[in-house]
Formats: sequence, C-alpha cells, structure tokens
Amino acid sequence: MPAAHRPDLRVNSGLTIPESELSWRFSRSSGPGGQGVNTTDSRVELVWDVAGSAVLSELQRERILEGLGGRIADGVLTIAASEHRAQLRNREAALARLAAVVADALRPPSPSRRPTKPSRGAKERRLKAKKQRTDVKRLRRPPSD
Repeated sequence: MPAAHRPDLRVNSGLTIPESELSWRFSRSSGPGGQGVNTTDSRVELVWDVAGSAVLSELQRERILEGLGGRIADGVLTIAASEHRAQLRNREAALARLAAVVADALRPPSPSRRPTKPSRGAKERRLKAKKQRTDVKRLRRPPSD
C-alpha cells in the first residue's frame, strides 16, 4: 500500500472512516530492532478526531465518546503501535486496532439483567450440601469428651 493513497478505513457495515480524517505521527520505537531502533521512526500513532468527525451520526458519536471515555482526550482518539520492526506493519496494526476499538464501542449495550430469585429446590439443595459439609468437618474434629 503506497503512502500516497490508503483506502478509507471500514469499521463495520454502517461506518467507514475516510482517510482524510486520520492523521499519523511517527517516532522512534523501543523494543526489538537492534541498532535500527535508534535510526528509524517505526512507532506509529494514529489520530482520529471523534468529536469533529463528519461521518458519525450523533448516536454513534455519543456511543464512542461514552465507551472510549478513558482513551479519548479532547475528543481525539489516539492509537499507538510499536510491536513490529517495520513502520508499514505498525501502520496496519494501528488501523486494525482502531477499527476493532471503534466497532466494539459502537456495539449496542446488552440488555440489563432481570433480577431473579433462586428456586425453592435450589435453596434446599444448597442447604443440604452445606449440612453434608458440616457433618464431614465435624467427623474430622477430635472427640470432645
């Protein structure tokens, strides 16, 4: 994939982030690479302005800002990747991570759990098991006479 043109990032069927909304920052990476680490800017930061994005509906923006609140600073989501030695592979990893994080945040919340009570039979089985355990432990004690 040449650096001049990257296709838009498809998050899910309802959202595609245009390349124009994504910006990149590069820096020196730590980790594997030997002396090459000191000379190449292989660490990648992918920056996306969630608050100013034109492709998001209000519901999508709300879900992303709420779901990723701890990762978003001033309406901007930053994804860093430095696990690979090559900048190109780190770019691909950052794009994949951004798509996964945003898709996860857009997933509708699961329905809240309806509180239930244990059945009478379940209570009786639990108490019976507790009584058996008590008897086992009582038999292990030294005689008290």
